[in-house]
Amino acid sequence: MCGRFSLIHTPEDVEQFFALAGVDAFPPRYNIAPTQPVLVVTPAAARPEGSNLPDRQIHLMRWGLIPSWVKDPKDFPLLINARSETAATKNSFRAAMRHRRGLLPASGFYEWQRDPETKHSQAWWVPTSSGAIAAFAALFETYISKDGSEIDTVAILTTEAEPPFSEIHNRIPVTIQPTDFDRWLDVKNNEPKHVSDLLVPPQADFFEPVPVSDLVNKVSNSGSEVQERVRPKKLHHSEPATVEPDQPSLF
Repeated sequence: MCGRFSLIHTPEDVEQFFALAGVDAFPPRYNIAPTQPVLVVTPAAARPEGSNLPDRQIHLMRWGLIPSWVKDPKDFPLLINARSETAATKNSFRAAMRHRRGLLPASGFYEWQRDPETKHSQAWWVPTSSGAIAAFAALFETYISKDGSEIDTVAILTTEAEPPFSEIHNRIPVTIQPTDFDRWLDVKNNEPKHVSDLLVPPQADFFEPVPVSDLVNKVSNSGSEVQERVRPKKLHHSEPATVEPDQPSLF
């Protein structure tokens, strides 16, 4: 599960990391929640011959994928994550997995470790251990409403977590390495089966979890204080969290 994440790297960092051009200025965002706009890197439209523009571009999309076949989004669940093990076959994600794969820039994400006895939870800020940007594997769709308006929507792919992170939660975002960006984004030449080897947990030391306070539970707390280290709560033998903090409604 990935219920919140952060992007505190600069536009210049994002531009360089993903080999983009002309990334618009944006402020640091410490507590990004579902239904909010997020940045997504996608393949660029076909370039004219001789163009020196990069073959990737970046868009703002709504976090919470809406499949094109949905009749009324108000009656449809909020799809902020997609299980990588079944995305190629599930009706909600199958078309996007084949035709619309993207990369979501993040400085890190948040997860909640739950105590099964007391039901208390410990929030964790999970940045990359190197301080570099993480590129979450993403699927996107453009939803067209009855009145003809369009909205680009996105979900983050997750996979089964491995130790030591699995002690916090049993799911973790799929992270694509820069050497695999082209292969992941190239949907013309790479079907889902050709990129299935990328849908794996990151190396054990790729992320470095930091215990943080319950401030992150509220979307209105959007400053750097949500990432300040605290003394972790004393939990009993924990199991993966089964509930997430309050999230906004679909719209």
